[in-house]
Amino acid sequence: MNALVALCHFCELHGPRTLFCTEALHTPSPAPSSQAGASVSSDRDGDREGEGLTMRANSSATQRGEMCEGCRSLPASHPGFVSVDDETGIRFLSHQHPRQPQLFSVVRQACVRSLSCEVNSDVCPGREGPIFFGDEQHGFVFSHTFFIKDSLARGFQRWYSIVMVAMDRIYLINSWPFLLRHVKLTIQSLQSTALKVFDNEQGVCPQRAVRMNSVFSPAVLPHQRSGNAARSLTSLTQHPNLWASLHSSFSWLLKACGSRLTEKLLEGAPTEDTLVLIEKQTEHEEEMSCWEGAEGGSAMSQHCQSESELAHHFLCDDAQPHESPGPKFRSLRHLRQVLGATEFRQLAWHVLMGNQVIWRGADPGLIQSAFAVLKSLLPVGCVRSVPYSAQYEEAYKCNFLGLSPDVPIPTHVSSSEFSVLVDVISERSGQASALSGEDVGSRCQFTISSANTQPTDRGPTLLNKLEVALSNENLSVDVVSHCLLCLKEEWMNKVKVLFKFSKVDGRGREDTQKVLALLGATGPGEEDNVRLLKYWMTGLSKTYKSHLMTAVRGGERSPSQ
Repeated sequence: MNALVALCHFCELHGPRTLFCTEALHTPSPAPSSQAGASVSSDRDGDREGEGLTMRANSSATQRGEMCEGCRSLPASHPGFVSVDDETGIRFLSHQHPRQPQLFSVVRQACVRSLSCEVNSDVCPGREGPIFFGDEQHGFVFSHTFFIKDSLARGFQRWYSIVMVAMDRIYLINSWPFLLRHVKLTIQSLQSTALKVFDNEQGVCPQRAVRMNSVFSPAVLPHQRSGNAARSLTSLTQHPNLWASLHSSFSWLLKACGSRLTEKLLEGAPTEDTLVLIEKQTEHEEEMSCWEGAEGGSAMSQHCQSESELAHHFLCDDAQPHESPGPKFRSLRHLRQVLGATEFRQLAWHVLMGNQVIWRGADPGLIQSAFAVLKSLLPVGCVRSVPYSAQYEEAYKCNFLGLSPDVPIPTHVSSSEFSVLVDVISERSGQASALSGEDVGSRCQFTISSANTQPTDRGPTLLNKLEVALSNENLSVDVVSHCLLCLKEEWMNKVKVLFKFSKVDGRGREDTQKVLALLGATGPGEEDNVRLLKYWMTGLSKTYKSHLMTAVRGGERSPSQ
């Protein structure tokens, strides 16, 4: 990731100062003067030595004004810290100031603005918290300001900030939840360490009582102020390896932030399913960040581990469940073969209409495999699933519900035409069936019941076309999956048109009927087609809806309006 991370401090004597900076450097091209027989290790050692000299030179050049102890992290003679990513060859360099002179002014401006009262007072009440600012010329900045306890400072605290500077605004904004979560962990670690030192110092010599009992003397005030201002972060935390630890944290942040978001070449605009998946992942990242803020930083390893699990959970939502003993449903065609054409059509109709689909049985793996197959009939935004539960859950919570065999179905559900129940009766134990390699049909019996008595030939156009593909044995499972994907995209486009026409533009029923005819939703199965379109509207992404509403507020309605 083309970005850098810096720790900034507001010195009471010298104002905003950059304390520590970590930047990522890609492997440079071989210099023309390099010898052909030089070894790789010697080149790397030479590069590191040169980097250290460059950083020392930059650091010395910037120390034209007076620097107190609180403004300095590493001495000018310190070579800095270098870490090399073996996978990518990227080097992470840390020193008080950036290695490249042209970046010094960028970091300096980010430091000043992050610690400026004008920037923070309106955005962050209390002056603590995250903010975002920047422009195309000087880069964009994610900044998080915070206080460190100090028994000798005015107000018993000093003001710091951690900033990430990048030229890619979209990348930085999309990384906001990730950055906020992990920067908070670093800040909480610094604050908790400094608080222990503060409590110990107050226990030995309470400064509040000393200040209240002291006599105000203008003659000694400058001397006191100068002494109080010159206190380093190392002194405040008593951390022997503070800067090495921050180098590790900042280097990991740059590497992780750069690898977690990747660009993919898409044919056309992102689908609604893709947008919904991104929104769900973002919502859960924000939720995790809120929980982390409430619980503190003790669960860092747990949250870091859940990052990859979260992406897998959403992006592989329709994947097969974890392997467990017993047979599974492998595809829609397999499910149709096991249940029978009539029963499958009835079940698929309930799924497409948005009714609650309940499976009740002793094998959670079998039920989850059935849900994974049936979910492919719907847009991702229409899926609300409870894979396996010991009690009934209402339809507003989930449209896919797995239950254990002994869970009773409430009367208002069993008598409703908006639900369907599939009872799974196992004839053999899961272990015996797994050892014998039997299929689902030879192991289980399925009983489908519903208060809805719709005719077997009734259904939306999408279901009729899907059944034609499933019954054609010349088409492979992959081909049928692609056919279903195309059908879903076709009907999601119709949903978008209907949503824009009826919900956004506010057209009447007569005009809406004309649009339905234009979309091919009238004729045989018209009632089911309209019901499917209305149900699938609930699966539209917030991004798409927000775009339409913004267009309306901006006066971009259709000319007829």
